[in-house]
Parts: sequence; structure tokens; C-alpha cells
Amino acid sequence: MPDRIDYDIMVRMLSAVVRRIREAKDTLSTLDAATGDGDHGTAMCKIAYAIAQHLDGNSNDDLQSLLSTIGWSIMGTDSGSAGPLYGSWFLGLSESCANSDDFDTTGFAVMIEHSLSNLRNYTNAQPGGKTMIDALCPAIDAVRKAADEQKSLEDTLISAANAAENGAQQTKNMQASFGRAKNIGERSIGHVDPGAASMSIIFSGLKEGFIDG
Repeated sequence: MPDRIDYDIMVRMLSAVVRRIREAKDTLSTLDAATGDGDHGTAMCKIAYAIAQHLDGNSNDDLQSLLSTIGWSIMGTDSGSAGPLYGSWFLGLSESCANSDDFDTTGFAVMIEHSLSNLRNYTNAQPGGKTMIDALCPAIDAVRKAADEQKSLEDTLISAANAAENGAQQTKNMQASFGRAKNIGERSIGHVDPGAASMSIIFSGLKEGFIDG
């Protein structure tokens, strides 16, 4: 198993993300129908398309260029609030790997920590608000802990995916305080947040693409 992520491995990881999002389209829309307008699966598939179209034939073979191009492409999708949120997240990933051909566990921790900082340009949501943040923050904490303990990338990505999944599932017991779901108050309790679910799916895809190819 490789101990660094380079351009080719990142393409493999993102290809798995695209596949997982497409497979989860109906599930994400069903989750969204419980608290919103039921189009999150469709929105995420538009984002998946924006990712997929840049995975083949990138002339630069450059990590920053790849992630930046994907980020701006997502920004331009007609995918509601998901576009700016996930677009800024990818742009945050790209900014932290400037002039890097590859990165290790510590580099991955820096990348996703910076992605959260960039995401803050578009949302003030905090953990417990029943949003994508409730999956992202546990994943970031898991990656930082793994980096500090000098864990392998495989173990790190497994921990991140598990933490994101657990975080997403915990939103079922939360009352939404951000996004459209906050408008229904207590009726938002009892449903997994679709944004947290999609973030969890992304981390699962990253893990699977790294481990399984």
C-alpha cells in the first residue's frame, strides 16, 4: 500500500468518489425529501459530473491544478447551495498542496484542515447544527489524530471515513439550525442530514479509491 498520495492516486480516489455519489443519488434525495425539497441527490450528481470531467486527460498532471479546476467547476454547477459549499471545499484542498507532487498523512491533515477554513467563507454552521459540518469535523479530527500518531494513509483514510459516517448518523438526533431544514424546527429531528450524508460518502469514496483502486 502506498504511503503517499500522488496525482494518479488522487485521480483514482476521486473516481471512486464519483461512483459512490452516483450510486447514492436516490438515497440522498430521499433523505432530503424528509427535511427539504428532495433534490440533493440530483445536485450531488451534478457535482460528481463536474469532478469526473476533469479526471481524464489533464495535461498538467498537477495536484493543485486538478483540485482547483474541480473546485471552480463545481462552483459553476446549478446545484443549489451544494455548489458553493463543495466548490470552496475543493478549492481549500487545492490551496494547501501548491508545489507538491504528493503528500503523506500529515499533508492530508493539512489539506482537509485548510478545506474547512476555506469552507468557512460560505457557511457559519457549527458542529451540532445538522449540516455537512457534522460529518466533516469528525473526519478532520480523525485525520489529525492519525497524523499525530504517524499512522499509515490507509489507516488514516479508514478512520476518517468511519468518523464521517458516525458523524452523519448522529445528525438524526439533531434539530437543524442551518439550511432549509431549520424552517421545520423539531420536525427535522429523526432524519439524517443529507449534506452530512453526502460528505460521508465522499470520505468513503476517498478511502475506497485509495485502498481498492
